[in-house]
Amino acid sequence: MTASFRQLLDDLKSSGELVEINKQVDIRYIAALVDQSDKALLFKNVEGYEIPVVSGLTNSRDRLAIAMGCDFSAIEAKVRAGLDHAIEPTMVKNAPIRDVLVKGEDVDLFKLPVPLFSVLDGGPMITAGITFSRDPDGEHENINAGVYRYLLREKNLTGIDIVTPNNLHRYAKKAFAKGVPLPISINIGTHPYELIASTYKAAIGTSELGIAGGMRGESLGLARCETIDMPCIADAEIVLEAEILPTGWTQPEGRFGEFTRLMGGLHWNPQVRIKAIAHRKDPIYYALHMPWENIWPSSPIYEAAVRRVVKEAGVQATAVNITPGGCCHWHAVIAIKPHPGDGKNALMAALSVADMKHAVVVDEDIDVFDGTDVEWAIATRVQASRDVMIVSGARSKPLDPSLPYVPGKVPVTDKMGIDATISEDVPRERFHRISYAYADQVSLADYVGTAESTKRTTKEADTDPSQLADAILAEITQTPKHFAALTELFDQDGFQSVARALGLLHAGGDLWQDAEGRYCLRGSEFAATPPGQK
Repeated sequence: MTASFRQLLDDLKSSGELVEINKQVDIRYIAALVDQSDKALLFKNVEGYEIPVVSGLTNSRDRLAIAMGCDFSAIEAKVRAGLDHAIEPTMVKNAPIRDVLVKGEDVDLFKLPVPLFSVLDGGPMITAGITFSRDPDGEHENINAGVYRYLLREKNLTGIDIVTPNNLHRYAKKAFAKGVPLPISINIGTHPYELIASTYKAAIGTSELGIAGGMRGESLGLARCETIDMPCIADAEIVLEAEILPTGWTQPEGRFGEFTRLMGGLHWNPQVRIKAIAHRKDPIYYALHMPWENIWPSSPIYEAAVRRVVKEAGVQATAVNITPGGCCHWHAVIAIKPHPGDGKNALMAALSVADMKHAVVVDEDIDVFDGTDVEWAIATRVQASRDVMIVSGARSKPLDPSLPYVPGKVPVTDKMGIDATISEDVPRERFHRISYAYADQVSLADYVGTAESTKRTTKEADTDPSQLADAILAEITQTPKHFAALTELFDQDGFQSVARALGLLHAGGDLWQDAEGRYCLRGSEFAATPPGQK
C-alpha cells in the first residue's frame, strides 16, 4: 500500500497509538496535552478553527516504527536503502492537494490552527512544513527539501529560520544578491518518509526526494504549484506557495523551543510572503511536537550515517545507538568487533559525521542501549591519556548552548571534550527549559472520552482587531510581553484575535521584539538591535 499521511493516521489509530479528541479544546492547550499523552492526539474540535489538528505522530520509538512499516531496529536499514537506491519523484495529474486553492488577498494564515508550544515562543510556529527550493542559478537542477520553522507574522507573511548555513540559506543568499525573491513551497501534513529524508544532511545537489522514494520503494508524487514555479507534494494536507523576500537577515524571529529541549535565542532572519494556500477538501493540520518529534526521527538518520562511515573505515559495527540523551544528534555509542586500532578508527570515522559531538566505542559485549552498561565500560576500560580523543575547531551545531555566543559567526566545537557545566560567557536565558503553555491549567483527562458537545464556538466573532491592536500596543509600550502573556491578558478576545491584532501592528510597522523574544514597539528602549548595529 502506498505510504501517505492519511494512511499513517489510520495505521496509528488501528494500533491504538492515536487518540481522537472530540471535546472542544483551546488551541493554547494543545502542546501541553500532547506532552501529557503517551499517544498521538487528533483534536477534531479546535475552538475558533474549522481545521482539525494532529500532533505527536512520531514522538516515540513505537509510533516511528509504525510509520516506517518495520521494527525500530530496522529503520536504519530503510534509510540506508533510500541513500543507496534513490528513486526520483514523478509528477502526477490528479493531485488531492489541488482540491482547494486560495490565493492573493484571500490568503489568511490565521485560519490555520497553528498552536503555541512554549510560553517563551515568539508566537505560533509552523513546525512540520517541508520546504522545497531550487538553486536560482540553475547550478543544481534537483529540488532541495528541508524542514524549517515559520513564525506567523501577518495573514500572508511569516518569518523563516534559516540562520544556520545550509542549502536553503545558500539559495536565499544567491537570490538576494540578485535582489529577487526565492520561490518555495511549504508542504504540511506529509509522511515521515519525506520528513526524515528532508532532514538528512545530504550534500548540495543530492536529491532528498529521491532518498524518500528509496525508503518508500516507489517514487513520491508531485504536483505543480499555481502561483510559483515550484512543485509540491501531491497528497500533502496543506501547501503554502510562497517567496522568501530579499530583505536579508534583518527581522527578529523567535524564540522557540529547540531539539535541545532548551529555548533557542532570538534569531535574525528573512521574511516569507505567502502567495497561495492549497489544501485537500478536508485538511488536517499537522503540528510537529517539539522537541521529541524532532528528536526521534533524527536517530535513524544519524545511525545510518555513523554505520556508513565506520564501515568505510574498515571497522565492523555490531550495534549503534544515537542516544536520546544526546538529543539524537550529538552522541553515538558504537559496539564493534575489534581488531588492533579499530577503536580509534571507529571514533575518527564517527566524529566526522556532521553535528556528532561525542562518540563512545565499546566491545560487542556492551549493550549500547543501556546507559549503565556503557558507563561501566568507560569506568573499567578507559585510560584518558590513552583512550580519549579530542578534536578542536570542528564545525558545530549553532544551537549548542555550551558555546560562547558570537553574533554572525558560525561556531566551532571541541569533539569529545565533555564539560556539562554552563560556561560563564554564555547567556543564562539560553538554558531556559521548554515550559509548555498552560500546562498547569489543563489536563488531558478532561478531554479524553465522549464529547459533551460537538458544537464549535468562536470567540473572535465580536472582536474588533483594530481596537484590540490598540489595546495590545498600549500594553507592550509599557512592558514587553510574550505572545502567551498577551493571550492570557486578552483571554476574552481569543487566541486568533490576538494573532490578527499583532498582524495589524506588524503590518503597520509598530511591532518589534526584544532580546527575549517578547513583543515591544519598534524603536523603543526595549527593541532588539540587529548584529553590527547600535
